[in-house]
Amino acid sequence: MAEENKKEQVKPQQNNNKKRNNKRNKFSAKLGNQQWELDIKDAINANKQVRQRALQSFNKMNPNNPNKIKITPLGGLGEIGGNFMVMETNTSAIIIDIGMSFPSEDMHGVDILIPDFSYINKIKNKIEGILITHAHEDHIGAVAYFFKQFKFPIYATPLPLGMLANKFDEHGLKKEKSYFKPVQKRKTYKIGEFDVEWIHITHSVIDASSLAITTEAGTIIHTGDFKIDHTPIDGYPTDLHRFAYYGEKGVLCLLSDSTNSYRSGITKSEISVGPTFDNIFSKAKGRVIMSTFSSNIHRVYQAIEHGIKYNRKVCVIGRSMERNLDIAMELGYINLDKRIFIDAHEVSRYNDKDVLIVTTGSQGETMSALYRMATDEHRHIKIKPSDQIIISAKAIPGNEASVSRVLNFLIKAGAKVAYQDFSEIHVSGHAAQEEQKLMLRLVKPKFFLPVHGEYNHIHKHKQTATSCGVNPKNILLMSDGDQVEVCTKYIKKIGSVKTGKTYIDNQINRKIEDDVVEDRQNLAESGVVMIVAQIEKDSKKLFSNPIVRSYGIVPDREDKTFSKEMEDLIDQFLINCKPELFDDKRALEKAMRQVIRKHIFRKLKKYPTIVPTVFLM
Repeated sequence: MAEENKKEQVKPQQNNNKKRNNKRNKFSAKLGNQQWELDIKDAINANKQVRQRALQSFNKMNPNNPNKIKITPLGGLGEIGGNFMVMETNTSAIIIDIGMSFPSEDMHGVDILIPDFSYINKIKNKIEGILITHAHEDHIGAVAYFFKQFKFPIYATPLPLGMLANKFDEHGLKKEKSYFKPVQKRKTYKIGEFDVEWIHITHSVIDASSLAITTEAGTIIHTGDFKIDHTPIDGYPTDLHRFAYYGEKGVLCLLSDSTNSYRSGITKSEISVGPTFDNIFSKAKGRVIMSTFSSNIHRVYQAIEHGIKYNRKVCVIGRSMERNLDIAMELGYINLDKRIFIDAHEVSRYNDKDVLIVTTGSQGETMSALYRMATDEHRHIKIKPSDQIIISAKAIPGNEASVSRVLNFLIKAGAKVAYQDFSEIHVSGHAAQEEQKLMLRLVKPKFFLPVHGEYNHIHKHKQTATSCGVNPKNILLMSDGDQVEVCTKYIKKIGSVKTGKTYIDNQINRKIEDDVVEDRQNLAESGVVMIVAQIEKDSKKLFSNPIVRSYGIVPDREDKTFSKEMEDLIDQFLINCKPELFDDKRALEKAMRQVIRKHIFRKLKKYPTIVPTVFLM
């Protein structure tokens, strides 16, 4: 009985202990849950701070740094091509690229345009060197003309220097090649007050570079022309690691290529052109004639590889194409057996199906080999109906009419032409929006200057940068001649300098004066009237009927009527003429010119060029 009472007493005690333990366990669990929640919140806040710091690496820079950099684009903004920029401190300056651009159709007899070099005269004493990003004409095409006025060291990778060497030879500047300074990528060069690293990027020309320019004010990244090609022909993709490296250190300002800022997605790899070439080559029954930019060595290389695959001999026509291919082979960028090549005069010895012709003229240039073939003016090559033409390029803005013209000639000759109707016959060398975003995210700049393109292109690039977290207040849209000052505290426009274009006749490598081009434009738009008049000084009358010749004014069938009209006008002019004018032949010719000009304007609403020649009897 006592034992049973004991058991009964123990049982309630055990139950009480269990209840107490359960309460303790529940309390501990609650405390554990609270601690876990606190740890989660701490981790979330810490990760936010980490990500914020990672996105704003530029905050590592000293906000009180007094140093400043001045950036002045002298070409390449508000236009496609003609890239030319100056970066300077108070005592040191560098030039980035000196390129050419194409003339408009009303610039008669003008082959290329080069930038105005006036500003360089003002700062020439502090210029330390010229930095070249890549070998396209819109970045190096004006260097030889520049060197005829100024001489500074030229820093570039081997291919751009090789192409510049040929230009210097043509311009009689062989001795000036001593200014060439070959650079290695991923190596820093001290150029005045600037530490510069060339970073490998992919583009539509071999050996292209971006620039990391480190100064006392901070690091500036200039992308040059770029796209992010993960499968380039040579196997060397864009060196994204270096952009990320500088992005982590903190970048003051990014200048980035805006050419394709309206194109969504990504730009296709250069290698994507290969299958299209293969399809065209496999079906071609006659000659294949491929035209592209002479500097696009990888495109030319792909075409030649497919020519070899289908047992075709290769004929390269066009001075710049031959020269650039030779340089690329000589420097080891591409490897081709020279036995596959034949000269233009040898083409006729081979069956059409055994020939590939690689040529210049993708922009419809009137002096190019393709244009001369299309117009039946080439010495060795005439277009045949069996020919397969490939134009593996897109018309540069302003060249659309020229390209259309050569297309029409080729089609009239009966050839098959593959152009834009083949979606992958050409791929761009410029970054589309997603690649631009990647560059912005890697570099993470405090300030952003979109470059390379018309105003609408850089404006669109600004929108892309804003979507990637760049403060809109830290983005500035420049035009040629704007001087922009940047430091850790601000970016702002501080002034402007003179810019413009110089007209060049590329056949003789000489400048064409502005007034010559203006005269040509006026002659084309309004015509010319030439008058030879013999005037009796005493009677103040015409001695005989004047000789009148007009061009671009009236049709030939109306020449006699127009001559009579001019004779009557001169008679009336002489009646009303001031007596003192008959003592000054030049003054008389000037007055006659004004009268005739006003008369023609009232009648035809044109201001033709008037050339009067007066003989006083």
